[in-house]
Formats: sequence, structure tokens, C-alpha cells
Amino acid sequence: MLRALPSRFLCTRTFPTSITRSWQSLLYGFFFSQNMGSKEAKISLKAPKGTRDWSGPDLLLRDHVFETISNVFKLHGGTPLDTPVFELKEILAGKYGEDARLIYNLEDQGGELCALRYDLTVPFARWLAMNNIQQIKRYQIAKVYRRDQPAIARGRMREFYQCDFDIAGTYDPMIPDAEILCVVIETFKALNQEVVIKLNHRKILDGLFAVAGVPTDKLRPISSAVDKLDKEPWDVVKKEMVEQKGLPEEVADKIGQYVLNRGTIDEMINFIRSDAGLAANDEIKAGLADMDLLSAYSKALGTFDTISFDLSLARGLDYYTGVIYEVIQKPPNAKEEESRYPGGKSSKSNDASAVGSIAAGGRYDNLVGMYGKKQIPCVGISFGVDRIFTILKARQGDNAGRARQVDVYVMALGGKEFDGLLLQRMSVARQLWDAGVRAEFSAKVKPRLPQQFRAAEDVPLAVILGQDELAEGKVRLKVLGKGQGGKGDGDQGQLISRDDLVQEVKKLLLTSATLPIR
Repeated sequence: MLRALPSRFLCTRTFPTSITRSWQSLLYGFFFSQNMGSKEAKISLKAPKGTRDWSGPDLLLRDHVFETISNVFKLHGGTPLDTPVFELKEILAGKYGEDARLIYNLEDQGGELCALRYDLTVPFARWLAMNNIQQIKRYQIAKVYRRDQPAIARGRMREFYQCDFDIAGTYDPMIPDAEILCVVIETFKALNQEVVIKLNHRKILDGLFAVAGVPTDKLRPISSAVDKLDKEPWDVVKKEMVEQKGLPEEVADKIGQYVLNRGTIDEMINFIRSDAGLAANDEIKAGLADMDLLSAYSKALGTFDTISFDLSLARGLDYYTGVIYEVIQKPPNAKEEESRYPGGKSSKSNDASAVGSIAAGGRYDNLVGMYGKKQIPCVGISFGVDRIFTILKARQGDNAGRARQVDVYVMALGGKEFDGLLLQRMSVARQLWDAGVRAEFSAKVKPRLPQQFRAAEDVPLAVILGQDELAEGKVRLKVLGKGQGGKGDGDQGQLISRDDLVQEVKKLLLTSATLPIR
């Protein structure tokens, strides 16, 4: 039972009844929470499953990835775009095949049924149709949401960023597709990552299924099963096709004769044309014509040697119509794989990296037409930032948490009459900030010197202020050693004019390999 309110909380003035009741409710609620709070279960203070908070060095590393990728997009004439985080459910419906179950549906809050976006491609197509855009190179960096089973250590999340670059419009065949692959190579080169682009063609894959005897109504389910070869061995995939998808075993065996082959573009073109049944199929003929062009263009753009034409790559999304691709880390045994005859058989799981694909995309010529009166051919790539981040952070190792955020620490020292020189430290910090130099100082009036050195750990430079030096218009500029832990090293630093401070700081940051400027 609630205890009575103390008399000091009782109102002595007369107020309207509604106001009096409102205040009484608030006060009773307050005292109820004080009495009952300890008996209630404590709130679980954690981020929802499949999500994470970003801070400090991790956030700086992620921002570096964003900046690196967007700079490549801009080099290729990309125009930025932002779209709502949720879309009408009917916009997203029927675009993702079996993966549609991973869409987050939202409650009806105002007469519209909505869902969180699953990717950035479908919202882009909706935007193109809605605004009647006929031609554009667009890029977008934003979060997407999937009700997948998360594996945070491998970079698989429920909330994660994608960085997309797409070319929309009517062009001569395969020229935009070749440029997209060039964007991929340039981006990972800028991130200092060696990658392999696994590539296939939807028309070749559909023709291959037709030749093997797959019924038309089973093309997408079988395609979805084949796409699991990057995670499962052939026996498991075959069992799914036969027992779950209802495919005759002899048809599944024939599919296996084809999809477990890969090699360079030229090797696989020759491999497909050497099979009379495949070479006679009209869809495969159309796909091979595209691949002939891509072979020539990729050699001109210097991407040919990075591409693996892999017949098991299927990409489960329903909207792809032409070239499809995904990007993985270059496996350790890549040299052996490159020399392997394309007719050899193996599961893609043998060379898939722990985090899986780190970018993927393809051509989707019919998606925009689902929303508007006119078809607008498109091709694009999506980079998985969280998986790229996982790889880069693992590469940093023990240095992952020591990313430098400050270039200069402004400190002061003095004797018995020392007043902290707070105003002078503020003035010097402002001088550095105005010059674009990252600087900090202690937010204490009279900081102790050991405390200042501890705060400056991992900061490369210190500006040390003293009363006598300031009277002469001078300061000391000192190169700090890593991990001093509150102790000086006997080096008093270089005595320089206050007017020359910025110039000398930037000179040290630029000339020393151990003090990189931002």
C-alpha cells in the first residue's frame, strides 16, 4: 500500500481540478517508483541483438572507410542521394525472393503499411521512377536492416551500413558494368585490401538450369540453393534441391557438373562453348556475348586478373537480370587456385573468407519499370562496411585501440606561485585550432604536471607553457614518447617564438614518419 504524501508536498493554493489531479498523479507516481523500484526487475542495459554502439577509435576507423569509399565514388562522377529509412511495404514486396522473410515490418502508425529498408537498391529504383530520372551515377551511404541471425565477430549484423554506387541509364552493352568493377578494384586498393571479384551472368545461369532440366517455376528456388555453395559443400546443397525443392536427382547431378566450375573470364567462356548443349541455348548465347565484351573492357581497365568467372555464384535477389558479382578477400592459396584448370571441382567454401562477401551487386534492368511506365537499365555495387571494418580492425591487431585523435597537448608548469596559466593555455589551443591542428588542454585551473603527461599519452607533441617563457613571447615544443605514463624524459623541448608555433608544429607533423598529420 502506498504511503501518504508528506505535508510539504501538499498544495495550499486553489487550482483547477484538472491541474490538481495532474500534479497528484505525478507526485504519486514519483513516490510509487521510489517504493517499488527496488522490487522490480532491473532493465537490461545492452544494445539489441545484431546491433552495436560505435565510439572512439572504432568510429574513426569506420569514418575512414566511408571517406575512402566516397572519394572513389566521386572520382567516377557519383552524385549523393539519401532516402527514408523505411519504405511502403508494397515497394519492397516481391524483390528479395526467399530473403523477404528478413524484412522488418513496422506497425501501422497512420494508414500506411511500412517496413525498414532491406537494401539501398530498391529505394533507389523507386526514386528513379518517382522523379522520372533517365540517367545518373548515384552513390549512397546509409543503414539497412535485416532480421538475419547475427554473427558480430564476422561482421554480420541486423543493422548495418551499405555504401552503394549505381549507374542508371541506357548505354552501350557492358561499358557501365566494366566501370563498376573498376570502382571495386580502386576502392579496395585504397583500403589496402587484396580481393577477388567472383562473377557470373544471370542469363548464363538460367540457361544452364534450363539445359540441365530445371522447370521454369523452380528456377529461382534452385538458384537460391546453388547460391549457398559459398557456405555449404555440394552434397548439402544437392540434398536441399532434391528433398526440399523437389528436383529430380539426375537433374541435380547435371547442375553439379556445371556450377562447380570457375576460372578466368576467357577460360570459362571457352569451357561453356565447348559444351554443345550449353552453347546452343539462346540465353547462354546472349550471356556469352556480354562476357566477351566484359573480357575486352576489363583488360583495358586493368581488372581482368582480379575476376573469377564462377558458375556457382547465383545471388538470391530476384531483380538481377545480367552480370552478378560478389567480392571476397583474396584467399591465402589464391595462386594455386589461379593456375587451376577451370574444369576442376570444389566448393566455394574452400576459399571464402571468414566474413564472407564484403561487396556485391549486379545488373537490374527491369526493377525501375516495376514502379514507373519506363524501364531504366541499372547496374551497381554495394559495399558491406561492417564486414570491411571487421577485416581492417583485425589487421590493426594490438594497435586497434590506439588511434590518435589529438596532435598537440597544451600543458603548463611552474613553481610555488604557479596559477595554472589557464587563460594562456586556452589562447594557445585556440591558435592551434584556428590553424587546423588538433589540440587539447586540461580542463583544470591548476593541473599537476604528471596528470598532464598522463593525459597526453599517445599524443605526439606537447606545447609547454612557463611564466618566464611567456613573458618573452616564447613556448616550448616537445616531441613526446609513447606511453610516458606521467614522467618526462629530461628533454625540455625546443624553445620557440609563439608566432612561429603553428609553423613548427606542422613541420614536425609533416616531416616525421612517426607523427602523421591528419
